[in-house]
Amino acid sequence: MKSKIIIALMVFAFISCTNEKKEETKSEAKQEVQQKGQSGVAAVEGEQPNVLQVAVSLPDFSTLVVAVQAAGVEDALVNTGPLTVFAPLNSAFAKLPEGTVETLVKPENKETLKMILINHVAPANYPIKQLKKEAKKGRKLYMASGQYLVVENRDGEIYVGGTKILKSVKVSNGWIHVIDDVLVPAE
Repeated sequence: MKSKIIIALMVFAFISCTNEKKEETKSEAKQEVQQKGQSGVAAVEGEQPNVLQVAVSLPDFSTLVVAVQAAGVEDALVNTGPLTVFAPLNSAFAKLPEGTVETLVKPENKETLKMILINHVAPANYPIKQLKKEAKKGRKLYMASGQYLVVENRDGEIYVGGTKILKSVKVSNGWIHVIDDVLVPAE
């Protein structure tokens, strides 16, 4: 009888420790989200990544990621969407006049940078098939910046805001269309 009581107490202690560790892990994750925002949530294995997770994972978008972080818009790129992001490659930023990127990422230029970046985001779901339909109808896309960008079909290639879409990637919260120009909003 004594041994059964001891075993029961040991099992209870083990379960209590396990539950305590689970609660501690949940608490740490909750604290991380509060400190970093929604963008601080780690990707779950097997789930499709969101816009920010894809951008961070690819070296061709390192300048875009630095700009997103400097502007403080990381959380906007991980929301549930749907979003369509026209993501400029590093080479797009390199086309800007010398010193432009360095100037834009300074804290005093945060609002200007934010406006430029949200001009690359359409708060809607636009896979390439839908963009072709929009081009055929002669429509413009409404961007999160409040600006409108023209969608065109030039010889079977889709252009948005005058820049060609090089590749499209489906993500958990919408679409990324890779472009090689920075879409600077009209003032």
